[in-house]
Amino acid sequence: MPDGAEDQPILELRGINKSFGPVDVLKGVDFSVWPGKVTALVGDNGAGKSTMVKCISGTYAIDSGDYLFEGQPVHVHSPRDASALGIEIVYQDLALCDNLDIVQNMFLGRERVSGVVLDESSMEQSAGETLKSLSVRTVSSVRQRVSSLSGGQRQTVAIAKAVLWNSRVVILDEPTAALGVAQTAQVLALVRRLADRGLAVVLISHNMLDVLEVADHIAVLYLGEMAAQVARADVNQQQLVELITTGHLAGDRAAAVTKGPSA
Repeated sequence: MPDGAEDQPILELRGINKSFGPVDVLKGVDFSVWPGKVTALVGDNGAGKSTMVKCISGTYAIDSGDYLFEGQPVHVHSPRDASALGIEIVYQDLALCDNLDIVQNMFLGRERVSGVVLDESSMEQSAGETLKSLSVRTVSSVRQRVSSLSGGQRQTVAIAKAVLWNSRVVILDEPTAALGVAQTAQVLALVRRLADRGLAVVLISHNMLDVLEVADHIAVLYLGEMAAQVARADVNQQQLVELITTGHLAGDRAAAVTKGPSA
């Protein structure tokens, strides 16, 4: 477990079940996320990752199990409920509008007004301060249209948009999937900075090198069950691939990987 003030998970799922008709997608899943840590959520296609994230976001209703935030049971019935708790999700499609600039995208649907007009100066200042606080230096102007940005810059804007709303937990769905080497390095550095600021970060990725580079904890879903949630230091790439593809570790290797992260 993480030490000190961050030893308690900010977000916990306990025994979560979710079915669609006769198909059991999540089967008694336990999952924990800590502030100031990057928790990677990995698993093969069909493992249940997307369903679990949609249960966290309130897009899907949980059939049974407990959803805890800061140690207290909560009921999340919609994405608005999740946002009220401080949970923001950056999906793979980023949900950015190419015809709008960075400021307009970051405040889309949550615009500030002064009287009957938009408070452009306040929004521009906040957008700039958020990007600066994340040490983002690749964007020359917050008034650039998103259509002019590279893939890495777009991902940065989407992450900054999530952070802008005083989020406590940020879930990133495949943030480096379509990026080159240099842009991937920039996004992973940003992910690390989010955790260093005290946010709880969930990184969903198929790229094992990215996961092993940036994660503090790794949770492995296998056919709707949590195969293991371990500290990054307790697992290597071979063990991680074995957990993803088979749901368990064979022989003596299993002794080194236990349910739940160690300190």
